[in-house]
Amino acid sequence: MRKLIVNTFMSLDGVMQAPGGPEEDPTGGFTLGGWAANFFDDEMMDQMAASGPYELLLGRGTYEIFAAHWPYDEGPIADHLNGTRKHVASTTLKRVEWSNSTLIEGDVADYVRELKGGDGPEIQVHGSPGLIQTLLEHDLVDELRTWIFPLTLGTGKRLFGDGTIPGALRLTSSKASKTGVTINFYERAGEIDVGSFEFEEPTEAELERRKHLGS
Repeated sequence: MRKLIVNTFMSLDGVMQAPGGPEEDPTGGFTLGGWAANFFDDEMMDQMAASGPYELLLGRGTYEIFAAHWPYDEGPIADHLNGTRKHVASTTLKRVEWSNSTLIEGDVADYVRELKGGDGPEIQVHGSPGLIQTLLEHDLVDELRTWIFPLTLGTGKRLFGDGTIPGALRLTSSKASKTGVTINFYERAGEIDVGSFEFEEPTEAELERRKHLGS
């Protein structure tokens, strides 16, 4: 079984829209595109380039951004992205022309389940906020790699939406860049284990408080 990994840049308040530039994704009136660019240092670039083999699973918007950039760039990151297999989820694209790209036909969740059950390297999702909501809703994400930048954006497309299924996560790796970006790796860890700091026998004040909840 192959792992599906969401690898995303996000602000402290969870926004992942248009980290790379002002024209990357201005949909919805988003005006802060490019918010991540000035935080990158050599160490962060080296970590991105050092990633092992993986295939890409992309939504339409991120596919189009990547396809308009990476075939015209050079270096280890460009070489990997151009050479690896790419799976594209879209209901509007008729064809995909970037090398080694396949347009997903039929139900995306079913396609991804079959993809995970096959042979090959891990599957990574980059960007693609809309696609991520579908993957979270169908419990298809095995690992989250969040690059959290030290800023808040207020509005924009977020990593976690209404379709997110409750679940526990285990932090497996964490480091901070010299520019203050924290890079955290989380794996799925089963169900949420609920506990309580309350007294075994609630006080009269607590019982009274509960009567007014929601009022």
